Amino acid sequence: MLSELTLEHAGRAEPTRERWTAGELEDLLGEFVCSRDDHLNAPAFVVRPDYVRAVLSILRDEAELDHCACVTAQQYPDRYETIYHLRSYADPTREVSLVVPTSIDDPKSESAAPVFETANWHEREAYDLVGIEYDGHPDLRRILLPETWQGHPLSLEYDRQTPQIVTLSEHANPIAPDERDAESETLFLNLGPHHPATHGVMHVKAVLDGETVLDAEPDIGYMHRCEEQLCQQGTYRHQIMPYPDRWDWVSSGLLNEWAYARTAEDLADLEVPEYAQVIRTMGAELSRMASHFIAMGTYALDVYGEFTATFQYSMRDRELVLDILEELTGQRMMFNYLRLGGVAWDLPEPRAAFIDDTRDVLEDLPAKIDEYHDLLVTNDIFQRRCVDTGVLEREVAKSYGCTGPVARGSGIDYDLRRDDPYGYYDRLAWDVVTESAGDNYARLLVRMQELEESAKIVEQCLDLLAEWPEDDREIQSNVPRTLKPDAGSEIYRAVEGAKGELGIYIRADGTETPARFKIRSPCFSNLSVLPEITRGEYIPDLIAAIGSLDCIMGEVDR
Repeated sequence: MLSELTLEHAGRAEPTRERWTAGELEDLLGEFVCSRDDHLNAPAFVVRPDYVRAVLSILRDEAELDHCACVTAQQYPDRYETIYHLRSYADPTREVSLVVPTSIDDPKSESAAPVFETANWHEREAYDLVGIEYDGHPDLRRILLPETWQGHPLSLEYDRQTPQIVTLSEHANPIAPDERDAESETLFLNLGPHHPATHGVMHVKAVLDGETVLDAEPDIGYMHRCEEQLCQQGTYRHQIMPYPDRWDWVSSGLLNEWAYARTAEDLADLEVPEYAQVIRTMGAELSRMASHFIAMGTYALDVYGEFTATFQYSMRDRELVLDILEELTGQRMMFNYLRLGGVAWDLPEPRAAFIDDTRDVLEDLPAKIDEYHDLLVTNDIFQRRCVDTGVLEREVAKSYGCTGPVARGSGIDYDLRRDDPYGYYDRLAWDVVTESAGDNYARLLVRMQELEESAKIVEQCLDLLAEWPEDDREIQSNVPRTLKPDAGSEIYRAVEGAKGELGIYIRADGTETPARFKIRSPCFSNLSVLPEITRGEYIPDLIAAIGSLDCIMGEVDR
């Protein structure tokens, strides 16, 4: 439990106040606080359902906790509960949880959407799956399940045998009456859900005036797979770890696995050997490189149909990275390599050959980055489609909870590898990449530069692994065969995934399976900003904006 919230990152944009103790925060909130319900990662304050906006406004404006990272909803036998996980963009180790209980008979709470825009989608998901209603929400309807769905699947009283009938509804132009005038006429256009430009099974409801986008609403949930419920049925020690690979499946598996590992290890107070931390760090950055390669290649395909050069080259380079990951983990996609307390096994033998092969891939990277630069950055079509289009203002990005390259492309200097250190990152030399323009072009530049930074990290990890004493190569700590964290323990932890902050909330009930397992997907929050960055743009710019967010629908829908 953190008793103090500290700021220790020199050289960054700092809050006006450097230190808040949990007691000072409680004094700041005053009579709004009903009680304390502290979590392992942060102080937690219990407030009434009708105080939500007032308390969140105070925490955002006065305590400068301006990042609503996650919203978790759950049901107990005697109440429902919404938890708002707040952090600071200037220092994410400054965390607070706001716990909002509601009665079991009338689960209604005040909506946080007027304070944090990202709460719009998060509260819709909470309503959809758990059944809590949010007063004052701008658009409270289901988000993952069809509108005709009966019941709320994560509520305790949900009847799985209830027959479900999903009917087709007529598409109506939602803003036609407001936009129609004598000289123009709006058009409702469906993009997807099965379309290459939607980067997965996503439906975009676009309203056009000529070729100008007036509104674009992402319609998600087409591949919702109940990953959270599956994890709640699995044991901490053995059965959950294979699932994270399937969230962001575009080579990001080790990053996903680390999100679960970090959360469960903190929850169960497990140590990870230093040697295993180096291997984790190396593998995570290889996963990030593979993910960014495919993001870059598919983006060229989106923007100007570049299939023969940029796309093919990026697939080639991704395959080289996947070859290394396959040697390390035994798999090319669903790695299942991390274990609570370490990793599954050491580097493959012959060890020196693996290190040399990995260095060969890294050695060729600078010349390839220059080639990508020539193919993309200097391409006139690419510049016309991406420069000054899809602009995401810094404060808008914060309000929507954007993270990763999407946020850093808007000048937000936020990276959990540096700002909430884990693994071996704080002992290596590398830089956080930011761009200030906030447009489609800036988000691409961030990913291109992050490829080079990831390569720096991998190179340093290889140096460490090559020189590590043979008798000190401990890959796993001593972890009990059965893990049963203390009943009532709650924690939210996150890592810097390929797309941004990938977080996990777990509540333990004293058994070997979680009572609640909530996934904070960076793609979920990043995608919600799409309407903001596409209004007033042209149709091709809408496609460019979707691609620039680099969303994977397996992670959005979970």
